Amino acid sequence: MSALPLIVALVFGATVLVGYALVLIGMRQEDRRMSLGKVPPSRTAGLARRVTGCHVRG
Repeated sequence: MSALPLIVALVFGATVLVGYALVLIGMRQEDRRMSLGKVPPSRTAGLARRVTGCHVRG
């Protein structure tokens, strides 16, 4: 048996988990500032806006 499917599944799972954590951190930063109409304060906040669809165009 090959261990390749297990390795691919672990890498994919870790990627999803890290992405989820980054979105949660960004959302918490936005909660404190109450500033959705302005430029995001950090990259994680910008990622959270992009993923949730609350980003500023322009």
